[in-house]
Formats: sequence, structure tokens, C-alpha cells
Amino acid sequence: MFQKEVVYVVSDSVGETAEFVVKAVATQFNGGHVDIRRNSYVEDTEDIEDIILIARQSNSLIAYTIVVPALKEYLDKRANEEGIIAVDLLNPLMDAFMKRFNKEPNHQPGLLRKLDEDYFRKVEAIEFAVKYDDGRDTRGIFRADIVLIGVSRTSKTPLSMYLAHQRFKVANVPLVPEVPPPDELYEIPRSKCVGLIISPDKLNEIRTERLKALGLTSRANYASFERILEELDYAEKIMKRVGCPVINVSNKAVEETAGLILEILKK
Repeated sequence: MFQKEVVYVVSDSVGETAEFVVKAVATQFNGGHVDIRRNSYVEDTEDIEDIILIARQSNSLIAYTIVVPALKEYLDKRANEEGIIAVDLLNPLMDAFMKRFNKEPNHQPGLLRKLDEDYFRKVEAIEFAVKYDDGRDTRGIFRADIVLIGVSRTSKTPLSMYLAHQRFKVANVPLVPEVPPPDELYEIPRSKCVGLIISPDKLNEIRTERLKALGLTSRANYASFERILEELDYAEKIMKRVGCPVINVSNKAVEETAGLILEILKK
């Protein structure tokens, strides 16, 4: 019966990187028939001694990704003393980075996983903003970190996406006189909700340009001052009832408004 070779993968983090590299190399030998045994979160010399013992007994190879200098040095020393082949998968490239960029590494385990987790939090927040944009699903109001309310063209969607890139889950709800706001708005903490208002003149300008872009007449009710004043008055009443903080977005860039929202959340 074919006996698989054993490779011990050792890491002061999860060890996924080392295992992936070992698998990639193993495919070049006997189709990858290698028994990979991962040892994650190695924290002290006792952990290394245990691995050295079993690797010596089975005459196995050690492949490692250890960024803590003291642990790396100890593993190299003990492997050399016991005649075990121990391959460092990270430090040769780290040394090259140091020479080329003239910078010292952090020597902190698990940074790649932290980056991955941060990336996936951002993706999740962006997907959330898309799903709960423009009041499509009121269930998002309870799940959101921030809920934005306001009339049409007060930058609710751009703000939701900008804040999503900052890892915040944002739902936004349009306020329209003909449509009662969802009951959920009155049930969430008022500090979690932010109202967006705008001057009638600025809103008229934005909506008129929007109609032109759509090839529609600027005389449409959507951009009329009468309609705009009606909507703004209605929105103001809802915001007062909710009791939420309010930001005037007239002539403000999305980044500026987002900064104000985050300041409100901190308070």
C-alpha cells in the first residue's frame, strides 16, 4: 500500500497560507499524495518542541509561516539540532521587502486574516446598502447601523454607498407625502436615524437637471416649487416625530455629509 509522506505545517496564525503553498508544491510530486498536518496558533517553545518530537519520529518535513522572531529562531535551531528539514515560507520574501523598501515588518501574526475580515465586512456592508436602498425592504431598518431618511435627491443612496465602504450597514428610506413611513422608523433608537434636508432652491436645481438627463420636461410636478415645498414640509414633520438628528445637505459633498453623520454616531 502506498505510504503518504507527512509534512507538518506550523504557523503562529491559522496556517492557511503555508498549507496552500505545500499543496501547490505537492502536486508536482506523485500527484499531491502528501499528508499535511496543520499546527495553528503556535505561541511558545513548548508547542514547537511537541512538533519537533513527532516530526523527528516520523522523519517528516516541516513547512512554517512564523513571523515572531524568537519562535522562528527557536524552530530553526531545534530543527537543525534534530536533523529535520524545516522550510521558512515567509521570511525570505520579508527580507527582500526589507531590503527593497527599507522598512521593518510588524512581526505580528494574523494580519492577513484581519485584512480579509475587513474586506468581507466592507463587501457585506455594500451588499446591505444595495439590498435596503430606497426603502425596498423595511426589515433592513432594524438590522442597519445607520438609517437615512429624506425626500428624493437628498443624496441618500450615494451616502449609503460611501458609508458602506467605511463598513457601516446603511438603509435609506424616502419620505413621500402619499406614502406613510414604515412603522419601524419609530421603533429604532433615534440616534441610529439621520434625517437629510435641503433648501428648496437647491432641490429644484437638482431635480430639474435630473429631469433633463431623463429627457423629461422641467415643468413636471417633480421639480415644481409647490411640490418641493410640500415634500420638505412633510419630511420635516416626520423627522420631528422620529426625533432624529437632521443634516442640511445643501451644497455639501457626500464626504462632508458622511463625516457629519459619523460624528453624530460617535456622540
